Amino acid sequence: MDGDTLYSIGELARRTGLTVKAIRFYSDCGIVPPTGRSPAGHRLYDIDAAARLELVRTLRDLGIDLPTIRKVLDRELSLAQVAAAHAEALATQIRVLRLRRAVATAVARRGSTPEEMDLMHRLARLSDDERRRLIDGFLDAAFGGLDADLTGIRRTMTPELPDDPEDEQVEAWIELAELAADPEFGALMRRVTEQHVSDQHGAGRGRGNVPRPGAVAMVRDHVAPALAAGVDSASPQADAIVAAVTARYADLVGRPDDTALRHRLLTLLETSNDPRRESYLRLLAVINGWPPPDPLAPALTWFVTALRARAS
Repeated sequence: MDGDTLYSIGELARRTGLTVKAIRFYSDCGIVPPTGRSPAGHRLYDIDAAARLELVRTLRDLGIDLPTIRKVLDRELSLAQVAAAHAEALATQIRVLRLRRAVATAVARRGSTPEEMDLMHRLARLSDDERRRLIDGFLDAAFGGLDADLTGIRRTMTPELPDDPEDEQVEAWIELAELAADPEFGALMRRVTEQHVSDQHGAGRGRGNVPRPGAVAMVRDHVAPALAAGVDSASPQADAIVAAVTARYADLVGRPDDTALRHRLLTLLETSNDPRRESYLRLLAVINGWPPPDPLAPALTWFVTALRARAS
């Protein structure tokens, strides 16, 4: 375009790619007024008007409203200020859209009822403070008020959803929040914790109160090689594994390795093997960006089956 040349609205439309209707609208709004008029009264525009139109089109494509565009063109706001504010607004919109997509994906995958969908939607929209209160309530129910320092365990059970989470983290948060809001799951975790504390108190007698590996860790360590070797829980080879675990557990809690102890251990392992507990740990790893935990269910199920057959 020549700097001194004036263009009709039709010529300007062809050069900018905007429609005549759009240019006339911006002119009528005073955003890009005509530079002058032809003898016949038709609007004429110079090169500066064309440049303003290009800027208007770019800002509109970014979703910026006309009043804000007017302020940019009139130099009441800098382009940098508008871009920063708009980027923040877009980030908020993106987070909202991610939450909505996560809910829709979960509903489609799980075939949820309208009531379940409403719950998931509400959980997804919780603020940071509301999320914290929900999780703190669950952790208080599971770990609070016990005669033990469970700070480290509580910390490892705390989800920390990032400010800009990935889609899978949002979906994991919705599922984990459902678990945390379930009183039955909270009660189950309380039973597991109380048994753990009781076992550690037994382990502390005469040992300086030094924490020792719990029953679940014992089972995992002893059963993993058996699983890898394909040993059946009903086979004679399982006898030695059961005996080794029960002996270590008896030493842990300071009790004799008898029928009562084996029933105690069986109850603990059956409770710990609840699939909701493993789901919580798996979802927690996704939310916090941790490596996925090794599943405990195969080892626990193997040992529970073996122990139940030998507990009487």
